Amino acid sequence: MTDLPALSLYIHIPWCVQKCPYCDFNSHALKGEVPHDDYVQHLLTDLRRDLPLTAGREVKTIFIGGGTPSLLSSAAMQTLLDGVRACLPLAPDAEITMEANPGTVEADRFSGYQRAGINRISIGVQSFSEPKLTRLGRIHGPEEAKRAAHLAAELGLRSFNLDLMHGLPDQTLEEALEDLRQAIALDPPHLSWYQLTIEPNTMFASRPPKLPDDDALWDIYEQGHQLLTAAGYEQYETSAFAKPGYRCEHNLNYWRFGDYLGIGCGAHGKLTQPDGRLVRTVKTRHPRGYMQGNYEDRRYEVETAEKPFEFFMNRFRLLEAAPRDDFPRLTGLPETHIRAHIDTALAQGFLTETASHWQVTEKGKLFLNSLLELFLAEE
Repeated sequence: MTDLPALSLYIHIPWCVQKCPYCDFNSHALKGEVPHDDYVQHLLTDLRRDLPLTAGREVKTIFIGGGTPSLLSSAAMQTLLDGVRACLPLAPDAEITMEANPGTVEADRFSGYQRAGINRISIGVQSFSEPKLTRLGRIHGPEEAKRAAHLAAELGLRSFNLDLMHGLPDQTLEEALEDLRQAIALDPPHLSWYQLTIEPNTMFASRPPKLPDDDALWDIYEQGHQLLTAAGYEQYETSAFAKPGYRCEHNLNYWRFGDYLGIGCGAHGKLTQPDGRLVRTVKTRHPRGYMQGNYEDRRYEVETAEKPFEFFMNRFRLLEAAPRDDFPRLTGLPETHIRAHIDTALAQGFLTETASHWQVTEKGKLFLNSLLELFLAEE
């Protein structure tokens, strides 16, 4: 297989001011100062060690996530991105996203990030309700969130995103829609609007709050969807909405089963090799071990039997039709390998098929887990 997928780079900054009760990401409450310079040097060493896995490919997108990446100074961000550009060929029009929390956003720092090369900012708003933000353990208020959005708009970035949650503890339909209306009023090119779920090993899992029931969630989703559509947003993934031309290229690459190099604490990578092997990497989760130079937790090859599920698990999150050619091109397997499973999905009304594409139906979206289970490797 010589036709290698597009390559992205994910960089993880693991610290937060405090841990939110719903969060299951690899984040650690900050004790003292962020070790800006030390951590950046470890990231660049980690990157250089993984370069042989990239087969010299150009990087199309970079995403800096966390944790709270906006805790990193703009000088450290400049050093980091200069170091990345020195190591890897970066596409001239590369989308470079950084996550930021409204409470850690300062005007001079934002413009410093932009000078370093950040051209897209994703702002973790979650809600515009003071009581709900407190319940979620957020350290910012509604006005800070609005200020951060205005700042992102004024900078003339390529794009910015607002992250917003619904289905919050004791949230009514009207409260959820009011959050959405306030987000839409800020006119972000991209909105991530997703339902709060209780994840294992979080504070909410040990002391579960009262969440809206399924009927209430469906009403929120349906009426929220109408608001977003009326405001000119197109849904292109389970929880992602964008104005035309502003979809997140980095996430699209994940969902289209592209490749990504992951550096930093707990980062994951998926890298197709010129001989067709699919290598996954997982980095050390805790900053203490990582900053002792123990970057890699494990590296393994994806078994042939696992590839169909991995491909469709990503691909069927997208609402766009999936080109049938992508399956053999990105997995190295012939379509005959999954033909029986596809036929079952067609018979159950989960998919439609043309000579060139597969499309998930409305029924398929509702029963996505059942659709994906068809492609699970048999024990």
